[in-house]
Amino acid sequence: MVEWGAMTETRLQAPKAIIRPAELTDLDVCLKLDPSYSTESVWQMELDVKDTQTVVSFRTVRLPRSMRTEYPHDRDQLIAGWKRCDGFLVALEGERIVGYVALRAQPVESAAWVSDLVVERRHRRLGVGTRLINAAGEWARSRQLKWLVMEAQTKNHPIICFCQKQGFEFCGFNDRYYANQDIAVFFARSVR
Repeated sequence: MVEWGAMTETRLQAPKAIIRPAELTDLDVCLKLDPSYSTESVWQMELDVKDTQTVVSFRTVRLPRSMRTEYPHDRDQLIAGWKRCDGFLVALEGERIVGYVALRAQPVESAAWVSDLVVERRHRRLGVGTRLINAAGEWARSRQLKWLVMEAQTKNHPIICFCQKQGFEFCGFNDRYYANQDIAVFFARSVR
């Protein structure tokens, strides 16, 4: 069991979350956590193709009003993904699950992919996500993997900012990744 305590930027004491491997009975609770998010900005992709050169750029665009967005994976996709994952960690406040991270080991790439990172809405921005990502890094290190890789929808500006704050760097995109046609952007950081 790994334990982290932290202070948020607003100086509120974050709940002391305990991170542990998930148990089978935890999965039903994880499915009930609200993974939706609200955003005021998006990453807009611009593609410029000229002869033999293709230039892709992303820029932050402020929306006219806040937009609430559903998580890109539905219940069935989450369950199928969990069956394929190699690691599944939960964050507990007391006995209550307040977040989780699902991980897939890709030894050929020497990477651990974060397939899902969800924190209960009222526990966001209190350090729970940071503790889950740090535990994911330890999980990857213990398997001699070198990289932690995360994906995000371009309209999920909160997680893009989270990735950048956690030291992840942009490393690619896929404009045919999600069933709903959203563009996925990828971020990676070393776990060494």
